[in-house]
Amino acid sequence: MHLIGSVPLADAEAVFRTVAAALGPYLSRLPDGETGERRRWIFFQRLMLEKHPAVEVDPTVPLFALRQWDGKLLREMPLLRFRPGVDPDGVKFETGYAPAARASYESFRALQADGVIPAGVRFQVCLPTPMASAYMYVSPKSREAYIRAYERALREALDVVVSAVPAGLLAIQWDVCQEVLIYEGFFPDRPADYKHQIVAELARLGDAVPDAVEVGYHLCYGSPADEHLVMPRDMAIMVEMADDLRQALRRRIDFLHMPVPRNRDDADYFRPLTRLEGFDDSALYLGLIHHDDREGDLRRIAAARPFASPFGVAAACGWRRTDPHRVPGLLESHRAAAELLGVAPVRDPAGRGPRV
Repeated sequence: MHLIGSVPLADAEAVFRTVAAALGPYLSRLPDGETGERRRWIFFQRLMLEKHPAVEVDPTVPLFALRQWDGKLLREMPLLRFRPGVDPDGVKFETGYAPAARASYESFRALQADGVIPAGVRFQVCLPTPMASAYMYVSPKSREAYIRAYERALREALDVVVSAVPAGLLAIQWDVCQEVLIYEGFFPDRPADYKHQIVAELARLGDAVPDAVEVGYHLCYGSPADEHLVMPRDMAIMVEMADDLRQALRRRIDFLHMPVPRNRDDADYFRPLTRLEGFDDSALYLGLIHHDDREGDLRRIAAARPFASPFGVAAACGWRRTDPHRVPGLLESHRAAAELLGVAPVRDPAGRGPRV
């Protein structure tokens, strides 16, 4: 099974202890829960940009209205731009991802040494793409230059992380949300060559990760109010993106996550998975586990089986925006789904390493 990243608990140690106790034998990777300032995914990047001396509000463009799939308005916010006279190629952003990862890894390392986290489980660091904050917070007039500047900052953060964590214990997950939404036509504007731009971006990010480090992609339809921003018609767009990325990448993809809405337990939703190519050496995780819906989980698993085998299970997205009291139920739902699939633990409960 796979955890997307965010878990609504107090801190990284609480996440590591809680998740490892419930699911440790079934996990290959363990994220730190994206606690603290990261609890709202990339919103803390918005706050960073608002304070940056090279950035200001762009008064010449409309407010960006964030709506979920049913038309409900979640919030409106002004878009940002570089100040006049600023050379974007000289701008530096401090994203905060590197210090957060280094601090969490110290806790991870200590708990793994004590046997709380099973041996062989990797420390999972989840990072956004440059287009995530670019399309959510930046004016189209500054977007291209911003993407270049922010990608440099992300690459610098990645370099720090891979230097701080042993390669054999590290997994990098790229969170791919706004790119999926661009394919779906969610934003009021997109470049004519958006597919080329997106695949090239995702390939650059993946190829920046050293070969000894695992890399994966979480494809996402958003969940700012615990609801998708766009309700996918089926898995066709995600499969298209994954196939094109597989062709563009020089390195392997170790894991791939795709969400499944709560109400989709029909063959039509999963059928595009038969077109997924080049992932025989990758772990596929379907995000079909939903809170307090055990029978629905079973239906979704049964519907997916004819089109994807084998696969692991996950939630549709991160858990941060859910009620913290739901965490025990979500953990139990994941474990029950794995047992239903007849999955043997990745490693034995004593943590003696991978099972053959």
